[in-house]
Amino acid sequence: MEIIRALPAHAPALSAIALAAKAHWGYPAHWLARWREELTITREFVAANDTFAACVEEEIVAFYALLQAPDTLRLEHLWVLPKWMGQGIGRRLFNHAAKHAARRGASSLTIEADPNAEPFYLHLGAKRIGTSISEIDGARRELPILKLTLPLPVAGGGSPGGAEAH
Repeated sequence: MEIIRALPAHAPALSAIALAAKAHWGYPAHWLARWREELTITREFVAANDTFAACVEEEIVAFYALLQAPDTLRLEHLWVLPKWMGQGIGRRLFNHAAKHAARRGASSLTIEADPNAEPFYLHLGAKRIGTSISEIDGARRELPILKLTLPLPVAGGGSPGGAEAH
């Protein structure tokens, strides 16, 4: 697996990954239809944000994006195609996101997670700091808000253990 900076031309593939991954959790089709806009990754979004893709044999199988938020970076997306789940790709992307955010000077990474993804983030060191409450079809929906505290950057701008290829 190789992690590359996503290009605006990758936006349709990234959108397909986000939709397939969200559908993997068994949400009703009409919920997925309501979420389609927020799961659609545009060329402009990719151009404006730190977006990275995981490739296996030149196929994009997963991606993440970071957004600037007050005093932190926010992990806006981290999606893995269902057939590639459970193979360590999400973990590698999350670790890449954390290192990239630390290199950018962020002291933490925040995540508004799908409830199904919370155990994944907790396992990788994030802590729950709150919830975001919404409603869909009259049902209360509670999204965990998580925070990963990042290590302080190493003096001299390098990363511990040497440089990392992107």
